[in-house]
Amino acid sequence: MSGRLVFEHATPAQRVLFGAGMAAAHLAEEVRGRDVLAVVTARSAAVARHLLGDVPVVAWFDEVAEHVPVATAARARAAAVGAELLVAVGGGSAIGVAKAVALTTGLPIVAVPTTYAGSEATDVWGVTEGGVKRTGTDSRVLPGTVIYDPELTLSLPVGLSVASGLNALAHGVETLWGPRADPINAALAVEGIRLLGEGLPEVVRDPAGLRGREQVLCGAHLAAAAFASAGTGLHHRICHVLGGRFGLPHAPTHAAVLPHVLAFNAPAAPKAAGRVVAALRPGVTGSQAGDAVAALAGLYARLDAPRALRDLGLAEDDLEEAARLALAAVPPSNPRGVGPADMLRLLRAAWAGDAPQADETPRVGDAPQG
Repeated sequence: MSGRLVFEHATPAQRVLFGAGMAAAHLAEEVRGRDVLAVVTARSAAVARHLLGDVPVVAWFDEVAEHVPVATAARARAAAVGAELLVAVGGGSAIGVAKAVALTTGLPIVAVPTTYAGSEATDVWGVTEGGVKRTGTDSRVLPGTVIYDPELTLSLPVGLSVASGLNALAHGVETLWGPRADPINAALAVEGIRLLGEGLPEVVRDPAGLRGREQVLCGAHLAAAAFASAGTGLHHRICHVLGGRFGLPHAPTHAAVLPHVLAFNAPAAPKAAGRVVAALRPGVTGSQAGDAVAALAGLYARLDAPRALRDLGLAEDDLEEAARLALAAVPPSNPRGVGPADMLRLLRAAWAGDAPQADETPRVGDAPQG
């Protein structure tokens, strides 16, 4: 069987409704008179109340917090008593809280994203307790319906749009070396990366325009669906540590770490590197790690993207602890072995916001983990 194509790909069942200005109509159709627990962020609360209109809401839960603290999840479950449906309006944090409720109650979710987080397209849940973020997968947390309305993202400031979009981009890049990567999720990931690479500069150029917002929203869905299929890799394991233990903001952290994980992994994953180049620089070929790193750096320059973990609140004194915790979470499927010095170098570069440099001749001497 050597050299033959063998894989197993599972496609979860989910309905996607996409259209500018259509969210309220789509939501009314999906609720169909069922009693709802509305899970909303402070930013999305007013929009949610408008969208839900005459929908029977048994309770509003707006105590949403990033990384879903277990206490928040418990309060949300208590608020869900009497509800037949969860409607999450907002970004990944709102959807994450709804997932935590669905995980233990089995209530179905309708997700109405107002950012590009992509959580709505995955069956991944996560909760944080005692500085540790636990994640898992479960079919119960996958929203049965996702309602995408690009108009709902128009109020998202450019800086947050960029960070959220780069979080989505990380889903696509990570897919290409994920533990269950296959030709199907790779195709979704590449198209998601392409749309994000085209749409994000358009959002920066014209924040009030719908064209870029549509591209980014669609790209975010494709990248997240691909990621859900391929599984969690090195990048997300690192970011879960940084978010859970040190409380760093989710999307900017992903944006700051991604270039350095790409620079580290790309030399051992030339096919993935070539796909990143093809998606971000259509018509340009290149499979060297440096080509992929340069393509991503070019996009970051156009977006004035977040680059340094120190700007997000991580102290330099925390780097050794972060490296130790992240090293313990390295997946066995990573294209390269990761040693203690490797992890510390990667995190120190991301902390300082250094320009990532691909190592075309991977170092030896650090014992691989996993």
